[in-house]
Amino acid sequence: MATITSLVDTTTTTNQGKPGDTVQINGTAMATTTRVNFGSAAVTPASVTATQVTFVVPNSAPCSGQVSVSVTSSAGATSNALPFFVIASPTTTALSVSCVPAATGGAVTLFGTNFLTGTQVGVGTVGNVAVTPTQSTQVAFTAPANPGQVGTVSTQPVTITTAGGTSPSGTTLIDYYLAPAITTVAPTTGSAGDPITITGTGFVNVANVTFTDSAAATATAVFTPISDTQLVATVPAGLALGAGTITVATCGGTSNAVAFTVT
Repeated sequence: MATITSLVDTTTTTNQGKPGDTVQINGTAMATTTRVNFGSAAVTPASVTATQVTFVVPNSAPCSGQVSVSVTSSAGATSNALPFFVIASPTTTALSVSCVPAATGGAVTLFGTNFLTGTQVGVGTVGNVAVTPTQSTQVAFTAPANPGQVGTVSTQPVTITTAGGTSPSGTTLIDYYLAPAITTVAPTTGSAGDPITITGTGFVNVANVTFTDSAAATATAVFTPISDTQLVATVPAGLALGAGTITVATCGGTSNAVAFTVT
């Protein structure tokens, strides 16, 4: 009768793996093996020799946990059984931030399940980042920069790859933003309460419009978005008279400073 001495998943080189992995059964007297017993599932071997049998972990395997593996010969004799551990597939549920600057990327924490055997986080077409999770439900990583970005906003799926596979794509998304740029302000002078039209690019989900006065003090303005290239801001009260600047900030960063005089 066959005797099994060890089980080795050829992907993980351990006795644990996921559906679709090839597992090598090592032992003796296995030349007449016709079936691998993977828990309650009967699996046809991929290859058989006297000392080695290989098979593919079936898709019917449990999501996670221990499974007993044995082999049965053409004469109906069944070997001893050894444990194999099915590694749960990872899932992603949320991110600590919804967006990062395209120019620099940024620090992000990914949340989900079954992360402990994770090796890399994938950020869509931007690239992969090596990780070593210390918790099953979260992992911190630095989203890489996206220097080739053309549109103001580029939405990328975030996934994680573990010994249990790669999480589904599209369930967790992050937006890359180009920095805004101001081309003109009109008028270029004004007093508290005056509306100022600011024209430029990248005015998507503007976080704030800031006026800096002649004393280098800053004030955040009330503003109304008009389009991705234009907004109207109200000159804040309390600014010192004289030459100052205006900037616009989004998740992509802060724009160039354009001259404005408080009168």
